[in-house]
Amino acid sequence: MNPAIVPLFALCLAAMPATQAAAALKDGELSLPADYKTWAKFLSEVQRPDAKQVREIFFNRAASTGTAAKGFPDGSLFVMENYSVQLNADGGPRTDSAGRLVKGGLVRIFVMGKNPGWGADVPQGQQTGNWIFASYLPDGQKSSDDLSKCRTCHAPLASKDFVHRFDEYLQSAAKK
Repeated sequence: MNPAIVPLFALCLAAMPATQAAAALKDGELSLPADYKTWAKFLSEVQRPDAKQVREIFFNRAASTGTAAKGFPDGSLFVMENYSVQLNADGGPRTDSAGRLVKGGLVRIFVMGKNPGWGADVPQGQQTGNWIFASYLPDGQKSSDDLSKCRTCHAPLASKDFVHRFDEYLQSAAKK
């Protein structure tokens, strides 16, 4: 770059408004990434008999660099698809020959993202570091879900960067 242009370039950068990635977003403001199904899976076929659900969890490239020592870097995104389970004639959850729940239809899609200042407006006791949450219906439309439920579930996991199954993922990643 021409040295005479460098000071002008720096001045222009300093005057630029924050992008969405850097802006302090709140719960419900995360977009559903259109390409998330092309991302790596954090975990697949997560069995939740208590909720009668099977979950698929995807994560972006930034999140794939998470470590036990440092957690997940800024820019990390997770997308979790929640599926119902098929039911038997008696109303109980149907399982396959290995005893695993049989996935039914897609019920919800949740997005969890991390960046500096995100979630800064969260009430005491529901903080999850710089993570925020959003919820979508199967057709990709925003849902009206109460996202404080996400926070209540993730808030106790501060030592795991507020991410469920953090250890399980690190163990499976170490085997690869």
